[in-house]
Amino acid sequence: MKITLSGSGSRCAFCKGSKLLCGKSSCPILMRCRFMSKTACLVDSLDLDGSSPPGVFVGRIGYPRVAVGPLIPPEHGDTSLLDSPEDWVGRSLEEIVSFRSQLVRGKHLVDVHNVEGGGKLVDLTRELAMCTSPADVEARFARKPAGTIALDDHVQPHGPSAPLKELDASSLKMDRKIEKAYYDTDLKAGEAVVHLYDRGTPVSKIQRAFSVGAFGIEDNRRFVPTRWSITAVDDTISKTLVEGIKANPLINEYRVYESWNLDNRFLVIMVPAAWSYELVEAWYPGTTWNPDGKEVAIFSSHEGYHGRSEYAEIGGCYYAARLAVSDHLRKEGRQATVVILREAHPGYIMPVGVWNVRENVREALKGAPRKFDSLKETLGYVRTRLDIHLDWWLHTSHILRDRIYQRRLEDFFQ
Repeated sequence: MKITLSGSGSRCAFCKGSKLLCGKSSCPILMRCRFMSKTACLVDSLDLDGSSPPGVFVGRIGYPRVAVGPLIPPEHGDTSLLDSPEDWVGRSLEEIVSFRSQLVRGKHLVDVHNVEGGGKLVDLTRELAMCTSPADVEARFARKPAGTIALDDHVQPHGPSAPLKELDASSLKMDRKIEKAYYDTDLKAGEAVVHLYDRGTPVSKIQRAFSVGAFGIEDNRRFVPTRWSITAVDDTISKTLVEGIKANPLINEYRVYESWNLDNRFLVIMVPAAWSYELVEAWYPGTTWNPDGKEVAIFSSHEGYHGRSEYAEIGGCYYAARLAVSDHLRKEGRQATVVILREAHPGYIMPVGVWNVRENVREALKGAPRKFDSLKETLGYVRTRLDIHLDWWLHTSHILRDRIYQRRLEDFFQ
């Protein structure tokens, strides 16, 4: 196993996980090492067979020539939980790192434009991505799989990896809805994504198939790096949902929904007004995106009724959360102005993926909201649910600040 030190390597070498000089509540390196070591002991050869959840990964390094391949755990049976983020809410950080660390990644270089001509390794990887249940996979690697633990908060936990030489799969059970979209070479990718979501296909399965070029007009199909495909699918679905909810009547009251998980607090505030949306995130020192800070780092991205034309500053979490709230409003047949406040505490020591935001916002929206008659009452309650002073949130939030200080036409008719 190889450990790659990035940025604060000398500090980590001095600390050795005992002094917690990074400010985190526990050492993410030791946690990753512990689970990576368990997997490494089981894959100490050139051959591996196991049941893929199913899972695949498309890298982005070297784009447009990227590494494509399956994710294979060294075990057989029902391994679906290892790559099903919809089922991870309420799981501990250790459990999630364990899930990711068990998945050994096979890599085969391919041009992103060469979707149908990449050979057997690529074809089987694509078939795995379209499966509905675990499939038995046998792989032979060019070298023994090795793990890299990067001290870089942009890198999510992952298992060992190695270049593929051979790949075989059996008991492939294709998802008929995804397979139908794959064979429809006149169906645009965005339409396929929305169609599948409307028919109940989990978003993680759509993202997986999207990444291997399973959708779109035949000549336009491309491999899409996994990191990009996740955000592309969240964005595509939520844009369509938002356009639909704009025709709905407004909610009748102010609401606050809550979810606490992995030392993250999520408060979803809904205001009885036309659609607009904002995600505000606050990160304590020692957390994933504020590892060396001395003070809380707080930032936001927002959109008005007509959306936004530029990529959100916050990144993929913005689109993941927008999908969750727009889906909820669509099901309720209502529209609202939505502001999500996320407070990340020091126990959140490493990134686990934007699914964490999407699924925790979904979890919050499953519960009964607190209801209020005014924004003043709403913010009074919010003040009691978050540790960071309300003034910080109001200073950063474009929408809340606007609701407080900008007079509206309806104000003159009260």
